[in-house]
Parts: sequence; structure tokens; C-alpha cells
Amino acid sequence: MNQTDKATNQTHSLPNGETMYAALVQRDSRFEGVFVAAIRTTGIFCRPSCSARKPKPENVEYFPDAKTALANGYRECKICRPLVALGSTPDWLQPLIEEVEQDTTIRLQAEDLRERGLDPVRVRRWFQKLHGMSFAAYLRMRRINQAFSQIQHKTPVTDAAFQSGYESLSGFGEGFKKTMGTAPAKSKGQQVIAVSRILTPLGPMLAGATEQGICLLEFTDRRMLETQLDRLQKRLNAKALPGDSPFFNRLEGQLRDYFTGKRTEFDLPLITPGTEFQQKVWAALQTIPCGETRSYSEQAEIIGQPTAVRAVARANGDNRIAILIPCHRVIGADGSLTGYGGGLWRKKRLLEIEHADVVKPK
Repeated sequence: MNQTDKATNQTHSLPNGETMYAALVQRDSRFEGVFVAAIRTTGIFCRPSCSARKPKPENVEYFPDAKTALANGYRECKICRPLVALGSTPDWLQPLIEEVEQDTTIRLQAEDLRERGLDPVRVRRWFQKLHGMSFAAYLRMRRINQAFSQIQHKTPVTDAAFQSGYESLSGFGEGFKKTMGTAPAKSKGQQVIAVSRILTPLGPMLAGATEQGICLLEFTDRRMLETQLDRLQKRLNAKALPGDSPFFNRLEGQLRDYFTGKRTEFDLPLITPGTEFQQKVWAALQTIPCGETRSYSEQAEIIGQPTAVRAVARANGDNRIAILIPCHRVIGADGSLTGYGGGLWRKKRLLEIEHADVVKPK
């Protein structure tokens, strides 16, 4: 039933010029890792999502990566910094991020940021853009996450409150209920989904994990991401909060190996709440070998429901764990690339990476 992927080559192919210029004008981050745009009139090259003023189409040439652009005499754009992974923490903010990661109970006000040489407004804007919340909200949710974990592991509510940086039980109870929707003492049966960003060559991804395993991995610019996260929280009776997980280091390492051609399979525990039909489809996806593809109709036959092609396509679209559950390996019956929430050119790039991994000399 499997077929060799006919839609990709070992080389990194580029979209046509009109597609790339449109992506550049629209600042489309879904083309991250697909091409860089070099501006002849300025001698710089940019990532597709660069916010700089756009040149005329005749003044742009395109390369598959930054290395090639540099080899052709172009220099890095100082605005979008294409030599740095999209979503990376800027140098001016890195010390603060390290401080926060080392102490989940930390409480910082505007004056504390100024003492560290940081503009509170600038910090707030960065967190709002990257995490969808203010810096103060980010710190508060990390504290709630820690307190929730302690309570679930039998720590008394009072101890959990003070160990998480709260100065009063009333303030803790109010903040906990506002975030979790219930009082601390009544939170048994709930879960927290720890969420964090992972940088990849194709753009940042949002990872989510419960204590049992990975339950979310999606590109942050996917249009249905917020809806998928809402559905996941309802399915698991959980609240998604910024935080760490022992699974994230493993996930980041395995993704790094995947993108550098050192890994074709993943061995992380996956949490995939869904209907019985969705579970069948997602399980079938995980049987498609790296470097190969199947059609939607082949997938329908494999799960024993050959007439359910459209339903299979919908279930593929509802997959919340990209790459690890490889819905990108399903293509049209005619070999065309269709239906990928992260963007079709990103899907094409993933297939090219996998094909190269399989056919390269050992």
C-alpha cells in the first residue's frame, strides 16, 4: 500500500518567483526555512517574514538558505536576523529569561526591570508578541503551574502557596481560581498542560505536555492553533500554562536530530485524546515510514473504512502533534500536496528532508 514519495526530490526546491514575492510582501512565516530573499539594491538578505520595507520584485533574488545567500555576497538583514532561528530570544532579554527559568517563584515589577537595564514596555511587547500575554501574566501563570503540581502531589495548599512565591493565601486562592477555574482544594482531577516554544529550521513550534507525555506540537503560526488548544484542554480537563516538562528536552533533542538528518523515528510517549475514528487514523499515520507517503484513500483502506476518505482527511487535519504523528506524509491520489495546517510549502520541505534522510549514503 505504501508508495515512494514522487512529490519531492533530494534537493531543496524553491517555489516560483510570484509565490515567494507574495510571501515576502505578506510577511508569511509559513515560508520560514523554505527560502531567503536577497535584495540586489541593498546587498542584504531577509527571511520571508521580515518587517522591512519591501523592494520591487525585479530587485529580489531567492536562495534556499542563508548559507547560499552569504556565498553569493549578501549580508544579513539587521531587522529580521535570518542567521538566527525565528523566535529566538534577543540578546538584550536573554539574562532575564535565564533568571526566570532558574526561579519559578520570582516576582518582578516595572521598577525591578528598570534596575536590570530593561524597558518594561519593551519587555511587555515581546512577551505579548511571542506568548500572547504580558510579562506579569507569564510569571503569574508559571507560579500557578508550580503550585498546581505541588498540590497534585499532596503538598498542603498553604505550603504550595508560599513555596510558589505568594505572600498571602487569599491572593493565591484568587489567582488560582481565576486561572484554573476552581479553588485550589477542589482542583483534584484537573490537569495542567505545560506549554513551551521550541525553535526549528521551519519556524517556532508550540509544544504541550502533561505528566504522561507530549499532547501538542504545532507551528505557532498555524491558523487553527488556538482552536486546537481549546479542544485539547476540554478533552483532557486541563489548563494550558507556561512551564517546563521533562519531555521537552527530549523532544527538542529528537527534533534537532530529525532536522539534521540523524533521526527518522521518535520514541516519546504521546497523548492523543479523540474519537475512536480519529485514534485509528492517527495510529495509521504513525505506520507510514519516513521517506514514503500514502494517499488519503490508502489511509482509509488501512483503517478498514475505504469509503471514509473525506473523514480521514478531516481527522488528519485534527492531528495536534505535527511531525511526530506525520500527517504531512499523506498526499492526494495524484501525488499532489494538499491539506496541511502548517502550510503546503512547509509540508513539501518536510518531505524533502525525510526523502534526503532515507536515500543519503550510510
